[in-house]
Amino acid sequence: MTDMKKFFAGLVVVGLGFAGTCLTAAAASSKTDLDGRLDAATRVINEVMATPDKAIPNQITEKATCIGVVPSMKKAAFLVGGQYGQGVVTCRTPHGWSAPVFFRIAGGSFGFQIGGQATDLVLVAVNDKGFQDLLKNKVKLGGDAAASAGPVGRNAEAGTDWKLNAELLTYSRSKGLFAGIDLTGDEVSQNTEDTTTFYNGNNTSYQEILKGAVVVPETAKPFVRTVAKYFHATQD
Repeated sequence: MTDMKKFFAGLVVVGLGFAGTCLTAAAASSKTDLDGRLDAATRVINEVMATPDKAIPNQITEKATCIGVVPSMKKAAFLVGGQYGQGVVTCRTPHGWSAPVFFRIAGGSFGFQIGGQATDLVLVAVNDKGFQDLLKNKVKLGGDAAASAGPVGRNAEAGTDWKLNAELLTYSRSKGLFAGIDLTGDEVSQNTEDTTTFYNGNNTSYQEILKGAVVVPETAKPFVRTVAKYFHATQD
């Protein structure tokens, strides 16, 4: 148990302990599973942004460099004693938003509920440092990446804390409520297995995909187009 606690240090809140073999819970996904995850992520973005007064402010959508979404996944929500989600991310390139890659997030703070209620997460990188952090193999929020709860709604646009301090803004949605959430201590890591599966065994690196070197696959286009619809740069 000591070794497991070391391995998952920073991934779960104090008081939660992993028991048993946790890694076996992260089984590889099929192409159908991944297409479903993209569909779910598309719905999350559409639903979150449908009400501007309760959505991510324009000042943030215009500056966003990467968007990560962890859709509600009840079956994948738990490891033993901890919390776990599977997500998808796309990044802004000079030619539009990139093809997606897949990632994992683990921790105790993002609100998956015992009894089947899950939480959607949205991670927004707002500068180049945030972009580079998402290219790493593993990122500890609040440590490797300066993360903070993101502001919501038009009235939040005047706030300056996120401009000064944050690389990644983090949000949650549960039972219809969308709000910023503190994910400090949680860890984001590449899901290379799922990404390789999605690209039919092609081992193209995360960096190449997120920098726009790979054409957006057909089943990923709705997700990428939806992100592009809401997260667009200011027109001069």
